[in-house]
Amino acid sequence: MNIPLLAGTVSTVLFAASMFPMLMKAVRTKDLASYSLGNIALTNIANAVHSVYVFDLPAGPVWLLHSFYVVASALMLVWCVRYRKAPAAGPVEKLETPPALVH
Repeated sequence: MNIPLLAGTVSTVLFAASMFPMLMKAVRTKDLASYSLGNIALTNIANAVHSVYVFDLPAGPVWLLHSFYVVASALMLVWCVRYRKAPAAGPVEKLETPPALVH
């Protein structure tokens, strides 16, 4: 194995390992409130466009890394939409009758 291929393989494993805890926490807690839906959607669009470039390259570690990113960002998008909580309504104010109208 040559040095660039080894470096690509090691970096692929490290990048995937760095994202894995985030994915596990998201699936375990279903709390994705801290994630921006717009950012995750844009990431998925960018991954789709970047796939044209990546999959034109010879097969190698970059294919694995990009495939992991595509799957991870797609999962985050699905979970973000699925588990997104509706905004809480503001407190309901109790309307009091003004003293002048009480008989």
